Amino acid sequence: MKRALEREKYVTSLINDIYAAAYEVHDYRTMQMLGRFVKEQGEEEKNASDMITKMEHSGSDARELYMLNNEMKACAYSAPSLVL
Repeated sequence: MKRALEREKYVTSLINDIYAAAYEVHDYRTMQMLGRFVKEQGEEEKNASDMITKMEHSGSDARELYMLNNEMKACAYSAPSLVL
């Protein structure tokens, strides 16, 4: 999970770099589109961080880990809309 969080932070940095480039050339449509991805990445980082906290709290308690696993299974991905 810690590696997943680092990956999410890396993806965030890439999106931020593209956003900064769009800002430099005043590409407002691209900035608007990327704003949705910036928001989504913030949520992904928070989810990964929260999951790490839950895993650390659970320790090696099999019941806690089982419940956490079921919670993770219930998570559904919904792609961001690209409609402007």
